[in-house]
Amino acid sequence: MKLAILGTGKIVHDLLDALKDVPEVALTSVFARPQSRGKAEKLAAARQIPQVYTDYAELLAEDDADFIYVGLINTVHYAYAKQALAAGRNVIVEKPFAPTYAEVRELVDLARAQHVMILEAVTLLYLPNFQAMREAVDGLGPIHTVMANYSQYSSRYDRYREGVVLPAFDPALAGGALYDINIYNLNLLVGLFGMPKAATYTANCGFNGVDTSGVAVLQYPHFFATAVGAKDAASRSFCIVQGEQGWLEVQGAPNTLPRLVVHTGGEERVIEANRYAHRMVHEFQAFAHIFAAQDFSAVRCSNEQSLRVAQLVDTLRNIPGIKEDR
Repeated sequence: MKLAILGTGKIVHDLLDALKDVPEVALTSVFARPQSRGKAEKLAAARQIPQVYTDYAELLAEDDADFIYVGLINTVHYAYAKQALAAGRNVIVEKPFAPTYAEVRELVDLARAQHVMILEAVTLLYLPNFQAMREAVDGLGPIHTVMANYSQYSSRYDRYREGVVLPAFDPALAGGALYDINIYNLNLLVGLFGMPKAATYTANCGFNGVDTSGVAVLQYPHFFATAVGAKDAASRSFCIVQGEQGWLEVQGAPNTLPRLVVHTGGEERVIEANRYAHRMVHEFQAFAHIFAAQDFSAVRCSNEQSLRVAQLVDTLRNIPGIKEDR
């Protein structure tokens, strides 16, 4: 599978590290805006990427990539993905798919009309430990409580405290804890249990109104789930699912699911099924397989998950936050 990459930021560097273990994927080009051409050329030289583009229309017309990977800031995912789909290109878009459900719905419908693929890159959904978790949850009996916490002090938060607003903390650019970090908790919960019947979100908000941390409460017919995401504080990240016949703990962040511990019948079972240290390897192996097999059924399943999470985020977006005094 041949891949053209849009962007030169941290997520792109993470992807390039992962692709060392995905020989099924070959890189064709990297795109950056004209003012960032130097960064793109440096990246291309360091990573043996054959071509650099600063004109997106030119890339779409000339590059023979099988997929366009959108690794740009959240608010431009929609526009760049739409342009690629309209040109008949397959697209992989980094999480979050787009800031609103309406935009995600439009992109999915456009891809289907064009008979091309669009996939959202949410690492946890392709990890073997996620499938193992789904199977283990079935053995816990009726579920009563679920708690997920992904808290990671952002490398950009110190700058934010000084009044410097980078995209990760700019609400106008779909920054904040809900989109950036709690989105993994939401994907985990929706992937395991489907859509809740109701949901609320309460957040700590900074001087510009962005949610620096927050908790979503999801109400299911017979249990509730909490999803905590923090970019302004750190703690151990985990997920705990409590049922009448046992409980399960994810030891680690929800985007990596490194270790599961299942407690049933007075015994403890450890599951470590992920085969690679880098969280994105399984994901891009799966994308390469989906493309090679032309598995549009898998694409539809991916799209339905993305649409459910986008709909949930729309519900949570109006944040009754606690604004900082600055």
